[in-house]
Amino acid sequence: MTPLARSLLLTVAALAAGCASAPDDDAFGAWQEEDLAVAPAANGAIYQAGRDVALFENAVARNVGDLVVIRLAEQTQASKSATTSTKKSTSADLPGPTVAGRPVTVNGTQVLQMGMENETEFSGSGSSAQSNRLSGEISATVVRRLGNGNLVVRGQKWLTLNQGSEYVRVEGVIRPIDIQPDNTIESWKVANARIGYGGRGSLASANKPGLLARFFNSPLMPF
Repeated sequence: MTPLARSLLLTVAALAAGCASAPDDDAFGAWQEEDLAVAPAANGAIYQAGRDVALFENAVARNVGDLVVIRLAEQTQASKSATTSTKKSTSADLPGPTVAGRPVTVNGTQVLQMGMENETEFSGSGSSAQSNRLSGEISATVVRRLGNGNLVVRGQKWLTLNQGSEYVRVEGVIRPIDIQPDNTIESWKVANARIGYGGRGSLASANKPGLLARFFNSPLMPF
């Protein structure tokens, strides 16, 4: 086996191992309320600790384990174009010397007269455009409360269809002051946001190139 063929096989094997060891989509998981204190048992009294309801405050997320609805309103559009054109020309003419008023010739051709011309030209252009849009709503759970009062939220939604499953995930940091009275917040107010949309099934697999196709289109391909 030639060294080139051996290196190609090793690269394909490494890519296959990387795909096999990729974390499962289910690893994101739903947060479990294992860190919350256990509510005290009811003793029959009218007023129970931990079961009070404030009458003059909005029932919005503020503690670990609370839910908040994130309104997905993501829309981005970017475009870029560049054009470059250069041209350079050089010309030099060195007349031959004259002897006794006549140029030096051989068989009627001047042999000491020289000249030089050079011209270079380059033209290039490129353009790129990209846009995306994601809208909807997803409920997220407060998984952590930071020292400054900000909340770390995380949530996901799975939709099982006849040809596979689709999911929407969101994770980031929000300010309690940005939460609306109806316990909703726009996604563009989520800091360090990680929003993902994908799926599984035959349709999702059909839209992905195979392993060899990904390898030959990767930067690792030397040709």
